[in-house]
Amino acid sequence: MKLVGMTKVRLESLAVDFFLQSEGRWHSQRRYYTLNKEAKPQEVETTLSVKFLDKNTPELIQLAQLHHLDRKKALVCGTKVTWESNYTGKIRQPSSGSTVFGISGDILYRDRGFATSSPVIATFAFTNPQTLCLCTEYDQSLFQEEIKLIGHNYRTRQTIISRAGQEVMIGQYLEKRQ
Repeated sequence: MKLVGMTKVRLESLAVDFFLQSEGRWHSQRRYYTLNKEAKPQEVETTLSVKFLDKNTPELIQLAQLHHLDRKKALVCGTKVTWESNYTGKIRQPSSGSTVFGISGDILYRDRGFATSSPVIATFAFTNPQTLCLCTEYDQSLFQEEIKLIGHNYRTRQTIISRAGQEVMIGQYLEKRQ
């Protein structure tokens, strides 16, 4: 997933720029496709709030402590994402929550994962300055995600979830800045 010749400083600089450009409120239309059986796609409407976090913010200091990082390996920057989701077409309770992300080198540290409340790490890279790619593994699952900025007001995201080497779900998102 890494780009050839990408230095740590350049990678971190791209991440800072990407997170700064992602700051704000977003309306996300999500669709999840379960690949086993003939399950119908699940649709979700989500409001996201993305806050840029500078190097020494309390949230990043706490995240570094959660991951037992040496003080010398400070997190360069990060984001705090809060969300409120409503499922359409299904009788399911709305959900809300937040998560904190922080980066150092080519590692993205999180206070929780997509399917766990435990702290997780992901490797990340950029295919270009507007496209962040993440790869996260835990609990015998692999989460591959691409987040692409399109101009100032749109983002697309795609997540592929695999278990035991078999793709089990695809999530596709269109996000519009509010």
